[in-house]
Amino acid sequence: MSEEINNDRRRFIGTALMSVAAGPLGILNVANQQATVASAGDRNMIAAPARSSFDSVKQIDAGVLNVGYAESGPANGPPVILLHGWPYDIHAFVDVAPILAAKGYRVIIPHLRGYGTTRFLSDAAFRNGEQGALAVDTIALMDALKIQKAVVAGFDWGSRTAAIVAALWPERVKAIVAVSGYIAVNLAANLQPLPPKAELGWWYQYYFATERGVLGYSKNTYDFNKLIWQLASPKWNFDEATYARSAESFRNPDHVRIVIHNYRWRLSLADGEAKYNDIEQRIFARPVITVPSITIGSDFDGAAADGKGYADRFTGKYSHRVLNGIGHNVPQEAPQAFAQAIIDVDAF
Repeated sequence: MSEEINNDRRRFIGTALMSVAAGPLGILNVANQQATVASAGDRNMIAAPARSSFDSVKQIDAGVLNVGYAESGPANGPPVILLHGWPYDIHAFVDVAPILAAKGYRVIIPHLRGYGTTRFLSDAAFRNGEQGALAVDTIALMDALKIQKAVVAGFDWGSRTAAIVAALWPERVKAIVAVSGYIAVNLAANLQPLPPKAELGWWYQYYFATERGVLGYSKNTYDFNKLIWQLASPKWNFDEATYARSAESFRNPDHVRIVIHNYRWRLSLADGEAKYNDIEQRIFARPVITVPSITIGSDFDGAAADGKGYADRFTGKYSHRVLNGIGHNVPQEAPQAFAQAIIDVDAF
């Protein structure tokens, strides 16, 4: 099996194993470190201004959803769409948005399906977490906001979505920034086992495959997701208020169903929706991304941080950067570096 296909499953391993070795929750006492941008040359990064929240969250009907989203910057500025992942929310970009807004960008930050104030328009709609559905959500939001073309950037689920949208709808994407690179899921590849130490990093996916896991995640969502934050970003010394602010988004009535379906679908333990079958088949073929792209590797990615395993998927102007000392939540841990990547890729 190719290294590119396996990258999505392997990227959590190094951090998880180091965290287990460090002892229960001891990682919280490790001080945060300044990132370095290796492939682009070292920069003197200026700390982003601290913010506690967005001024407001707007709502708009888009596709099958009523989407909650934050917006910053001038309404006529070049649009940038920022996509979060699990278990995070729009506040991952709370310090990125003002940097971009100050540069004149119109910044759109939606709650993904199952998060925050985003709701399904129909009670009967299938609570689907598959990757194709999230990509279609992004296009639907752009249509609803009358955005023809945008820079799209994200991490975790958001990175996967950004890359899929760029690969399948390049006419809608000016450029992308993708943390952890090309991480589109291939279901056939995900059926193949990895070495035991590698499988350890995916403990939560196997937990979610059981009814015990569904019950456990439902009852302990707050503490469960806080643990994931700690494991995925062991050098990020976030405080309780920072986590609690994002944890409000997990109160969404569809959150548990979307998360469980997402991970069960990846392991072929749950079906998707037929209307996304053609999109998924195109994704499984690992299409190249032709738009200008910057990918970011961090400590979270372990050996895959150098980006070599997926560099051939980017055939347009492309750059890869490595942030040392930074975990999975790159925009919140290193907002200036993340914002700079967006500014730079837009100038490619």
